[in-house]
Amino acid sequence: MALSTRPAKDGAGILVPIRVTPRGGHNRIEGPVQDADGTTRLKVTVTAAPADGAANRAVIALLAKTWKLPKSRLTIAAGAGARAKTVLVAGDPRAILERVSRGGSAK
Repeated sequence: MALSTRPAKDGAGILVPIRVTPRGGHNRIEGPVQDADGTTRLKVTVTAAPADGAANRAVIALLAKTWKLPKSRLTIAAGAGARAKTVLVAGDPRAILERVSRGGSAK
């Protein structure tokens, strides 16, 4: 199942839809899941609570580590207060898509 990624409007990266489960038992990328609207998101579980942005910071740290990118290249573009989020990954879209597809799941 391919993620519903799309290029950023300025072409300087890609937007990756994710589904976050805070207060999980571990920090892990579970793999792709499909929402009721048909969007395929990357399911991410983090141990941090969703208070004061802690879960968002944990998500950015986990994705950066998994994709071997600096944290400064990832930002929450939409959904900062929701479980369904969009992460902007800055950089060459082709290289990013390769990293995301290679390291998108811990399974």
